Amino acid sequence: MPVLRGHRDFRVYQRAHQLAMDIFAESKKFPPDERYSLTSQIRRSSRSVAANIAEGFRKRQYPNMFLSKLADSDAEATETQVWLDFAHECGYLSFETHKRLINGCEELGRMLSRMMSDPEKFSPS
Repeated sequence: MPVLRGHRDFRVYQRAHQLAMDIFAESKKFPPDERYSLTSQIRRSSRSVAANIAEGFRKRQYPNMFLSKLADSDAEATETQVWLDFAHECGYLSFETHKRLINGCEELGRMLSRMMSDPEKFSPS
């Protein structure tokens, strides 16, 4: 594995960041009356996936803290799926867009699960 200089070197962070940006772009199309509810919730949870990965990067020397941040990230990805389901069922996301974004969340979950199964691999030493 190449030397990790920062959280941006994690492929999982890159994917999480891109998914959050994709969700941001799609949520711009939500109705204005959703601004302080669904739009805000889906943006916050999707951004939190990447933020928790970044925080976890800084805590790699403490395996339990690293695992905790990865678990938080996975939980936020799952929460994001819930909001995507609501957005789709409310008619704000097409079937294709919903499926693409859900697949992105599921991919992140698999990546995070692999990381959690072998946290020592990411140790800074």
